[in-house]
Amino acid sequence: MRMSQRDRRALAILSVALVLGLAYRFWPSSDVPAVVAPTTDNVALAEKRLAKLRETAATVPAKEKVRKQVSDDLAVREKGLIAAPTAAQAQAQLIQIVRRLGSLENPPVEIRATEIGPVRPIGDAYGEALVSVQIECRIDQLVNILAAIPAQPELVATNDLRVISTNAKDKAVGVRLTLSGIVPRRLVPEKSKTGGSL
Repeated sequence: MRMSQRDRRALAILSVALVLGLAYRFWPSSDVPAVVAPTTDNVALAEKRLAKLRETAATVPAKEKVRKQVSDDLAVREKGLIAAPTAAQAQAQLIQIVRRLGSLENPPVEIRATEIGPVRPIGDAYGEALVSVQIECRIDQLVNILAAIPAQPELVATNDLRVISTNAKDKAVGVRLTLSGIVPRRLVPEKSKTGGSL
């Protein structure tokens, strides 16, 4: 294979540039900075940083203990959350709680109507599911149901109560009871940019 005049000239220029580059790179120079030993100021500064790091490291076990205790307390408290895959199922569980409490009365108190309320946020981690039920019962039965609500293992509470006298002779009352239960935040519907729910 024969090289053209142009290729020979390019090869010669490349060779000269390579030799000059290597000479420049490896040639000893007086501009090279001398290695300077660290001063005592740097040592003192490093010792201060080391002391500060040791202080911080000494607090880690105590902080870890507090974090574990708080995590355990949170796990105990979150056992009362209404566990359900959807908001509608959480609200159905609230209705079941009222049914269960009504069935313990003699005669049993039955739900006459239900109304599903919104699921709204409480803080950053939880939501509140609302359910309203209409029942007719005696006053003593209503008092028993209201007293039993806070004793439930679920985190439920009376949100609203409206009582209307229906039969004074039997001491019967019509009751609209709104019950709220704490649910995980994932069950709260996201708000759209226009302000309505998705």
